Amino acid sequence: MKDSQSHSCCSFSADKEKKTGKKKSVTIFGYPLSIFFIVVNEFCERFSYYGMRAVLVLYFKYFLKWDDDFSTTIYHTFVALCYLSPILGAIIADSWLGKFKTIVYLSIVYTAGQVIMAVGAINDITDGNKDGTPDNMTFHIALSMVGLLLIALGTGGIKPCVAAFGGDQFNEDQEKQRSTFFSIFYLSINAGSLLSTIITPILRAQKCGIHTQQQCYPLAFGVPAALMVVSLIVFIVGSGMYNKTAPSGNIMVKVCKCIFFAIMNRFHNRSSQIPKREHWLDWAEEKYDKLLIAQVKMVLKVLFLYIPLPMFWALFDQQGSRWTLQATTMDGNFVSFLLSTVNPILILIMVPVMDFIIYPLISKCKLNFTPLRKITVGMFLAGLAFVAAALVQLQIDATLPDFPSSTEQQAKFINMVNRSIDITAGKYAFQLQTLQGNEEYYTYNLPFDLTIDSGPTETIRLPGGTRNTIVIVEEAGRMTNIKVGIKVRSKSKSNHIFFNGFGMTLNITVGEEGFGNIVSKNMSTYVDVAEFVIKNAAGSTCAFKREFGFGSSYTFIIPPTFILEENCEEHIKEVEDIKANSIHMAWQIPQYFLMTSGEVVFSVTGLEFSYSQAPSNMKAVLQAGWLLTVAVGNIIVLIVAEAATLPDQWAEYVLFAALLVLVCIIFAIMAYFYTYIDPVQIEADFANLEPEDEKKKNLEMTKKDMVENHDEKKRRSSNEGKIVQTNF
Repeated sequence: MKDSQSHSCCSFSADKEKKTGKKKSVTIFGYPLSIFFIVVNEFCERFSYYGMRAVLVLYFKYFLKWDDDFSTTIYHTFVALCYLSPILGAIIADSWLGKFKTIVYLSIVYTAGQVIMAVGAINDITDGNKDGTPDNMTFHIALSMVGLLLIALGTGGIKPCVAAFGGDQFNEDQEKQRSTFFSIFYLSINAGSLLSTIITPILRAQKCGIHTQQQCYPLAFGVPAALMVVSLIVFIVGSGMYNKTAPSGNIMVKVCKCIFFAIMNRFHNRSSQIPKREHWLDWAEEKYDKLLIAQVKMVLKVLFLYIPLPMFWALFDQQGSRWTLQATTMDGNFVSFLLSTVNPILILIMVPVMDFIIYPLISKCKLNFTPLRKITVGMFLAGLAFVAAALVQLQIDATLPDFPSSTEQQAKFINMVNRSIDITAGKYAFQLQTLQGNEEYYTYNLPFDLTIDSGPTETIRLPGGTRNTIVIVEEAGRMTNIKVGIKVRSKSKSNHIFFNGFGMTLNITVGEEGFGNIVSKNMSTYVDVAEFVIKNAAGSTCAFKREFGFGSSYTFIIPPTFILEENCEEHIKEVEDIKANSIHMAWQIPQYFLMTSGEVVFSVTGLEFSYSQAPSNMKAVLQAGWLLTVAVGNIIVLIVAEAATLPDQWAEYVLFAALLVLVCIIFAIMAYFYTYIDPVQIEADFANLEPEDEKKKNLEMTKKDMVENHDEKKRRSSNEGKIVQTNF
């Protein structure tokens, strides 16, 4: 009897295993061993993707020689494609190849793209004259674009599959382990991102080349390509341990046809006399089985909840744009290099904190912190992050110079005469000592009259929207002015300019780059470093170095008494044009902390929720739907930023925060009416009902056949009777 029960139990287990497509796998600490291969695979893949992306804009600008605007456009187009292609990968996985084969095949495409990018970055391939510049730039551009297209298809195609495939490795009774897996999975993403963002720029800074030594883009792209190869190998090695769910045919086509048929059938049966059905999709029952209809209902319920979610990503992705620009107007002497890594660092800290401290504490307080409530809290935290960003921006704005509008002009004056002079410039009257300039720029709306001492009056006309330095010099006993104008710029970095008041032409060199000869009584161009070498025609040099605050701008005056000697820099005078940034970059930490906390609660939960509420044959599709919200969020940023046209950046931050809070309230209401489901149980219930439905269908078919046979016999009998009557 015991053996019989054992055999029966094993038979049931085998049937269940066969039905679910899952097999018993080796476990470590309660987790399937197979997930460790998946986590390592994801770490390597994310290192590859973010490592390549970290230097991509620089590659466009300095290797392909594209301007800033075109480089930015191509970059964002590439990123958008990476988040649109998951739909294609999900359809292939759920409908045709299955998740495992989709990941393998698209990873090969991905690896090929990375290799092509690395090859396209080798300038020696077309450098026939060995001058360090490619002779056929079109060839390099073509390789780069093909490489980026393959990378976008590869990384986007496997995005929804890897997370869903990881979830497939767990049994129904391992819900807690599966939840932790998604946190570990998210940790691996950010660990790969953190390391690659630090390492790849270092690799790029290396010098390499056959004919000339240049920044090593082939190495910067080659190492991510190598990591992608490692990622693919690791994933394939674990093949024998995976639970592989077979695809269920072209499920997306079935879903679309089911929805279309339900809509059309409801339209054709819109009469008030026809009984209503519980759900509009039930109108597809005439053609499609109830299991498919139930699965479509599950998917549409979740996709409906996704509608407000792109607003979160609209705020989140501004960390790499608006917040980065905000940081450039701040003092970042010792933390500026951490700017690109602060989010992944906080992720690595916050995920364990949330999983092992915050969530257990909430659970002990008897609070039902459901996934949708977590997502709501995540959105609210992101809104608070933008409020914090707005407060920081207000403090920054208070320290920024008062730049002129497009209809205004600004001017400041420097006295290069060897005595003090009185100046009247429009409504302003002041005195300047020798080799000094006034502290502030004066603002004018119209041309103004300039009078120096008691000399003749001259009308000064300046271009609108510019800041100008007017240098007063004396030639042949007569004072004249030299105007140097610049376009208004933000306080993004230090910029300095030289005025040569020396009696001969001087040359200024910064590193290996020269800025040309500066003839006497003329200005140099603006440069963004503070270490220079000044040379005269005889070859005498003066090394000049100053330490300046981040964002400052100075005009350096080389006086007539300048001497090229050991302490030559003591003779150089300076006039401050823009004060250094005074709000420290560390004030951004609260907004990053709030945003990262929101991301952990929002994104990790979203991945798990998308998997847990999806039917077995459409899990990758829902993961792709989740990723699609990221692409839509980026589009929202462009729309709002263009449509709002707010004059102040802090106001734009507040606008985004208000929009997210509004969306958060809408989502909370939607979530309140959402009923959590167990797709596995629902599918099992329908599977148990199928035999009964089949019996009923067979019985109905039998009855129908009997009736048809009876009618046929009756017709034949009637026809025979007619023939007999005719014969008689």
